[in-house]
Amino acid sequence: MRISDVSVPEKHRLAVTVHNLTIGGGAPVRVQSMTKTRTDDVRSTVRQIRRLARAGCELVRIAVPDENSAEVLPVIRAQVDVPLVADIHFDYRLALKAIDAGFDKVRINPGNIGARWKVKEIIRAAMDHGVAIRVGVNSGSLPKTVRQKDGVVALLEAMATGLEPFEQLGFKAVVLSAKTTETRMLINVYQELHRRYPYPLHLGLTEAGPVFEGVIRSVAAMAPLLLQGIGDTIRISLTGDPVREVLAGYELLAALGLRRKGPMVYSCPGCGRTGVDINRLVRETRRALRRIDAPVKIAVMGCVVNGPGEARQADFGIAGGKGRGVIFSHGKVVRTVDEKNLVSELINEIKRKLAGTQN
Repeated sequence: MRISDVSVPEKHRLAVTVHNLTIGGGAPVRVQSMTKTRTDDVRSTVRQIRRLARAGCELVRIAVPDENSAEVLPVIRAQVDVPLVADIHFDYRLALKAIDAGFDKVRINPGNIGARWKVKEIIRAAMDHGVAIRVGVNSGSLPKTVRQKDGVVALLEAMATGLEPFEQLGFKAVVLSAKTTETRMLINVYQELHRRYPYPLHLGLTEAGPVFEGVIRSVAAMAPLLLQGIGDTIRISLTGDPVREVLAGYELLAALGLRRKGPMVYSCPGCGRTGVDINRLVRETRRALRRIDAPVKIAVMGCVVNGPGEARQADFGIAGGKGRGVIFSHGKVVRTVDEKNLVSELINEIKRKLAGTQN
């Protein structure tokens, strides 16, 4: 019986190692992104990888569209230590070069690689080098044999066909993705993938859009799945700076209580009671918190109605007034300070408390 013919018990779900990172098998949900530079522009690509790594990106995917890009992969690999994924389409030889270059994972769509023997060549090379493979199917590039079928059915059939050579060769260092632009379709297809296969799943809404729309659409698609325990890595695909994808990914995981990275800022929307420039106060607080690494919850409130009482879930917070404001912790006022000192005194209070917990 093929592995895809039965439901997979949670205890049998697989873990995949990529470089020094574990994906699946109960590991934290990983946040990844993709470079948006020309890959053969090594300097720009390495700079962007390092920016992503500083933001907390745990896997960085790089497009390898041609020979020129493939030739510089060893140079890129030598300059960064973050797990790297080569994104390959059409030409199986580019995947082989990425594996030889020391990349930790390759992403392929078996449906556009061509003959089955080409896919098997990639698999054998990955087995020899200890490299993982992400098997990705996409609603925009389905095989002709399934294009006329229902979207969910088409994606699942494409995945089943694509996985056949992996199962034939007994290759299990596999991560699956089945991307679409349709939110409901994405939820349905991943629920079924989770039921059928033991492999880790990468979540992502393809072509999600500009930052504002893309974040909303991605959260709408991923949050229901993550709350069901479905999904082992995520990418929030946004038009623009890829660092924003990483920040949005962690914010989503923090909001769901799955992972915390650094401070989490809450703020009121402001209203007629607000006696302070709440937008400025939030900007200044977020800027100042760059010096804090601890996963603390911070509330920034515009008046005493919303804080400290309604923000008692926050570890620390500030509430503005007319020329004066309060610093509070877990709903209790710590002290009152001049408005101009609110942010600096908040940071001092956080540092004092954190220093006390470490002693």
